[in-house]
Amino acid sequence: MKKETKETTSNDIEFSTFYVGGAVCGIDILNIQEINKHFEITQVPQSSEYIKGILNLRGRIVTIIDLGKKLGLAPVVPSKDNRNIIVNSEDEHIGLLVDAISDVVITQKENIEAAPSNIGGVKGKYFQGVLKTKNQLIGILDIDEVLKE
Repeated sequence: MKKETKETTSNDIEFSTFYVGGAVCGIDILNIQEINKHFEITQVPQSSEYIKGILNLRGRIVTIIDLGKKLGLAPVVPSKDNRNIIVNSEDEHIGLLVDAISDVVITQKENIEAAPSNIGGVKGKYFQGVLKTKNQLIGILDIDEVLKE
């Protein structure tokens, strides 16, 4: 993961960006416990279709979610670039399986725009906004909303 060398200020927000289902998304790095490529996932019978399973991460059980399926995008295609983004949710570790990790992007809160209406609807609730950079449009995930169910 390449990090910009720009100095940060107290107004700055840092997002870890990643690819999932053909889209570029970001999560505030303060929500991320770690990013790993640990894939000894055990299937959980009769779980939701977006739950890949569970894994043992240093003695803690982590539920792994296929973020592509959860967001209504294409499911994550197994490859060497796949990563689990481990986040904390109400004292439980949840892993978000993504296609690949990208850069850390630093911005100010005022640069995040409301999510456009075309990503509205049921799945649009998972996004708190979008960030336009020189090269791309990044969907900023509302991690609490993603992990609610």
